[in-house]
Amino acid sequence: MTKDLKLNYHYAERAEQYSFYRMPKVLFSDRRFKGLSTEAKVLYGLMLDRMGLSVKHQWFDEKNRVYIYYSLEDAMEHLGCGKDKGVKLFAELDTEKGYGLIERKKQGQGKPTIIYVKELCGNAEVLTSEKPKSALRENRNQDFGKSDPNKTNINNTDFSDTEIISYPIGDEPVENSSDDAIGLIEEHKAYKDLIKKNIDYDIIKPQYGEWLDEIILIMVDVICSRSPTIRINKQDYPKDVVKSRYLKITSQHIEYIHDSLKDNTSNVRNIRAFLITTIYNSTETLDNFYSAKVNHDLYG
Repeated sequence: MTKDLKLNYHYAERAEQYSFYRMPKVLFSDRRFKGLSTEAKVLYGLMLDRMGLSVKHQWFDEKNRVYIYYSLEDAMEHLGCGKDKGVKLFAELDTEKGYGLIERKKQGQGKPTIIYVKELCGNAEVLTSEKPKSALRENRNQDFGKSDPNKTNINNTDFSDTEIISYPIGDEPVENSSDDAIGLIEEHKAYKDLIKKNIDYDIIKPQYGEWLDEIILIMVDVICSRSPTIRINKQDYPKDVVKSRYLKITSQHIEYIHDSLKDNTSNVRNIRAFLITTIYNSTETLDNFYSAKVNHDLYG
């Protein structure tokens, strides 16, 4: 424990300054989950929190089921644990070896695994809210947000709005924090993780070093931009079009982008703009680039 850490007392006007992860109390009070470790319960809460980002970006499968992207590396970072521990915690929650609170589905071809976060109780909404405030609230379950606290069923308090255990995000008080700011941070983190999976980051990182991290940072900035358009080669393109291209980038495209920079002999004044354009074009010009290179090597 850090002895130099000096913390203030809570006062009335600052008692609600934090943002929180929500933890369903049923995980701690229901005997069915008695054997589930506390860390696995916290991991479930972290995944539950990620659901908001998925709903925001409409990450639904063909059956309209919400899924999330949450990697082993995410768990290791958030829980401060090692790889073996992280694998064990995922197994505790999984449908194959554990309690069935999550279901993992591999997509193949280097794509990231998607995770379905399962409901703890299918009729939880009925226990906490008499009148949903919108069509969205009618279709949602307890995992997506709070229900009206004035309709708490005292005979079924495990699923009521008052039965949420909350943990503050971060170690330091944050003044004037907002849900939008936190959501933006989470969005950047989610897309950064997704891009890393798409490009096999752990495999190619030793080859490209810090340059690769700079490319990923640019990609995330573009994908999460609030501007409706992105400038590509002096023309404005709809952001969604650019985003779609960027999410198709693989390790082969990274190699192409790196080779393009290495082979470029002209003076680039705006390297960031050049990279944004090169990344965008790589999904179309990759095959032609290497075909031309092979022909040059063969025929001169």
